[in-house]
Order: sequence, then C-alpha cells, then structure tokens
Amino acid sequence: MAIDRRAFLAGVAAVSGCAAAGPRVATGTAASKNDMIVVNALGGLGDPNHPSDGNVPDVSPRVLAEAHASGLTAVNVTLGYVAGPFDPYEYSVNEIAATDALVRAHSGDLMKVYSAADIRRAKDEGKIGLIYGFQNGAMMGETPERVDTFAALGVRVFQLTYNPANLLGDGSMAPKNRGLTPLGRDVIARCNANRVMVDLSHSGEQTCLEATLASEQPISINHTGCRALTDLPRNKTDAELRQVAERGGFVGIYFMPFLNSTGHATAEDVVAHLAHAVNICGEDHVGIGTDGSVTQIDDLAAYEAVLAKEIAERRAAGISAAGERPDTYPFVADLRGPEQFRKLQGLLAAKGWREARIEKIMGLNFLRYAETIWGA
Repeated sequence: MAIDRRAFLAGVAAVSGCAAAGPRVATGTAASKNDMIVVNALGGLGDPNHPSDGNVPDVSPRVLAEAHASGLTAVNVTLGYVAGPFDPYEYSVNEIAATDALVRAHSGDLMKVYSAADIRRAKDEGKIGLIYGFQNGAMMGETPERVDTFAALGVRVFQLTYNPANLLGDGSMAPKNRGLTPLGRDVIARCNANRVMVDLSHSGEQTCLEATLASEQPISINHTGCRALTDLPRNKTDAELRQVAERGGFVGIYFMPFLNSTGHATAEDVVAHLAHAVNICGEDHVGIGTDGSVTQIDDLAAYEAVLAKEIAERRAAGISAAGERPDTYPFVADLRGPEQFRKLQGLLAAKGWREARIEKIMGLNFLRYAETIWGA
C-alpha cells in the first residue's frame, strides 16, 4: 500500500476522537460559542475506522455529522502526491478530479473554496469548505508552469517540500539544510502569479527563510510547532516564525506529538505553543492547523497495531520525522474529537485570552491571510 502522510494522519488525528470527547465547557465561556469562524489550516475529513486509499476525503454520514458538530467552517485538505511509487503529476490530477466529484455529490454539506469569500459563504450556508492543498511539490516535476494548471484546477495551497529534499528545496529532515533551489524559486514565482499560498510547513529552516524572502507575497507555515519549546526538526525556529509574520504571513499550530519532547503532547502543550507563537509573531498571524480530523477511532487497540506498521513503513521509505515513534500517537490525547475546537477555545479563555484574540486564532487570522493571497 502506498505510504501517504495524509491518509496516515487521517487515521491518526482522527483517533483524536477515540475515547470520549472532552467535556463541553459551561455556557457563557468563549468555548461554548458556535458562531466563530473555525478554519483548520491543515486537517482532513475521514473516518479512521474505515480508512480509504489516497487522500480523497471520506464523507460518510458520520464524518459529515461530526464535522458539522465540531463547528468547523473550512479545512485545508491535502490532495495529490505526498510519497509513493506512482507518478506524482497523474496521481495529483486524478485526486483533484475525484474530490471535485465528491463535492458535487455532497453539495448540501460541502463546497470547494477558491477565495476568502467562499469561507465566509460556507459559514453563512452551514457547509464545510474544502481548501485544496498539496504537501509536496514533486508533481511539478521540472516544469514550474504546472502551477498554472493546478491553480486552474482549484488548488489553493502549495507546500514546497515534504520531510525529505525534493527538486524545490530541502525538507525538515534533509541533513544538509541546503535551502531553496532555482527551480523552487521559479515555482514560488508561479505561485505568486497565480495568487496561491506558498506553504513551508515541512521545509528545512534555510528553505523556509529563503522562500519567505523570495516570495513577493506573504507565505504560510500552516501546521507546525515552536522549536524554542520543543527542539525537533518539524517545529519552526523563532527566526522562521518572526520572518513569516513580519512579511504578513500566517502560522498554524498543530495538535501533534512534536509539541512535547516525550512525544505525548497535551492540550496544555498546544496552548503553550500558541502562546509562544503569538509572542513571536503577534496575535494577527497565528492560527491552528491541527494536522488531523474530528472523527474518533472506536477501537484504539486495533489502531495501535496499524500505527506501528505505518511508522515502520514511513521509516523504510525515508519520509518520517524525528519524534515519530510507534509508542506515541500523532495527535493530542486530551484535545480530540468533535469537541476539540470548543475545548481549545475554553482553555484559551481560561488563560485570560480575550474573545477577540481567540476568534483570530480559531479562523479570522487565516481568513485575513487568505484575503491577502486569494483576494476577498
């Protein structure tokens, strides 16, 4: 079976709902509000109890019901090639077409997001907006003009690298941290011309710093943590975070094990990394990119066996990240399931964060950034 990070994480962070979801916060707190725009800058729609091949979202009645119940407004879903033996370009085109068909078949619940206005419309109409994104630029081959094709197909987020190096630059696990390639600069220029997001989530530090300066438009780091708090390659340094924010970009904090050196991250770790990111970037440039879904896993014991196999396969393929281990779930144990967004809002409110700041973190900052890149 192809080793695909998005499919892996759909089964991973959807486990985020495994045991009982967190308790509802008392009425009157920020966490009780359902009217916030909630944008997950990297996540998924899927049922880890019935995993499917590839990255095309699984929108069973249960998945749709739990996504609506979570208060989710829009989510950046990874489509296309991440890793594996198939042709990156053909695979990516086929997944876009399959997801388009899925959105048409479920038009009462889903809508494809092209612009920031579509996110607002999803909220107004009670739908879940799907933002099409890539997590590896390998489908560009040596032809940066392919960005034009994918942008026309509705892809709105272009992550340059996954964990290893590719033709565009070095990923977070590439040992030499060589930075951006000339082809990578050409792809960024095509992204700018097409007004699509350049995402540096899995990039190496030098690639991120160089790409931020090379781009004429602000860039994003849609799902990461803060390396100042947990020194792992998948987390970003203060220099990266600061430079992205200073140039008008966006940083999303994930709900992943990389937030704690033990590999067992908690909700308090998420809050701590959000607080650090706000201190470095300012409250107008930080949001959430959970790297997971909202549907729970029913049989955790069965999942643990699958997880061990997936980790072994990812290591064999050379695409795993430091901090991934069979004994650490790639989700935050006490911040999972359909209540995860409301619970986070409550935790931030309990820290004294005012509601206006919480609204920014939950979705308005991503929306502002989307308006900058895609247009209103």
